[in-house]
Amino acid sequence: MTRAELSAKALPPGGPDGAGAARGAGGHGTALHRAARRLRVNPVAMASLLLLALIVALCLSAPLYARYVAHTDPFPSNLAGTTIVGGKRVPVIQATQGTGLGETPVGPTWDPRHYLLGADSQGRDVAARLLYGGRTSLAIGASSAIICCTIATILALASGFLGGVADAGLSRLMDIVWAFPVFLLAILISTVSLTQGLHLGPLSISTTGMGLPIVIISLIYVPYVFRPIRGQVLAIREKEFVKAAILQGASSRWLLFSEILPNVLASVIVFVPLMVAITILTESGLSFLGIGVQPPGASWGTIFADGESLIYTRPWVAIAPGIMITLTVISLNLLGDAVRDALDPRALDSGRQR
Repeated sequence: MTRAELSAKALPPGGPDGAGAARGAGGHGTALHRAARRLRVNPVAMASLLLLALIVALCLSAPLYARYVAHTDPFPSNLAGTTIVGGKRVPVIQATQGTGLGETPVGPTWDPRHYLLGADSQGRDVAARLLYGGRTSLAIGASSAIICCTIATILALASGFLGGVADAGLSRLMDIVWAFPVFLLAILISTVSLTQGLHLGPLSISTTGMGLPIVIISLIYVPYVFRPIRGQVLAIREKEFVKAAILQGASSRWLLFSEILPNVLASVIVFVPLMVAITILTESGLSFLGIGVQPPGASWGTIFADGESLIYTRPWVAIAPGIMITLTVISLNLLGDAVRDALDPRALDSGRQR
């Protein structure tokens, strides 16, 4: 998805007025209630929401599945382990048939109690790792998107409302980050950070856990949200109701939080599911390259990387995370489009005219 496409998908048609330019907190709440009703009658929105909820529920059930169904620990190596296939106990890592040279992990048994999707090259249950990896990928994606949208909104409000030097400085800073290819920038920062950690002033982030990929991914996408939100703030600042409030002696704080923020909030809400989809793809790409989630952690990207060497013998090790990533990203994009249409007060009228 290009930068222009992302902005076009996120911004409701017609700019700030199209987003339902709320007049104060009460009007904004009413607009959100109307949007919720539109979502409930949108079959695509409901289908994508149900699919996303199912994926999240399955991933959250990973500890239950691993402990009570598969009876396995999906993190340590299990090269000497055994399992049941066709009523017979067989080794998880088997000698390659024919030459007797090399070893191949057991393939899918389609029995949830015994390596449903087979094992990886370390003898670990792929199905259990898939669910655990989903918890990590979804957590990183959601956290990165929320942090990114929050930072971008704060900077866009400050830049668009204050103008002058503040606007020029923040805009040039965003232009510098925007100039780098986003994935190349993520690879660069991740590679450097993995050797010595990431230090942002008093904040120090270690290379273990999810903190490092969350911070890196959230920061590199800030300009993508900042620019369209700043444009909306600039447009709203020139609206008649804002000028009328200024003439009535409204304070800058009141204008910012009661007039401008409620009117850009709709676009920020639309950005969230779209950014979650993009950040999940970014995390999966970084983890596939070995510079995202680090062992012993698992994500859909690391599982996909584990299956690269088994693509011809045990393709489900790579296919399974690929399917989960695809379904999650599609459902988030469809949900984001539906939220955008629901927040557009003219969506129903234009649909009827068509």
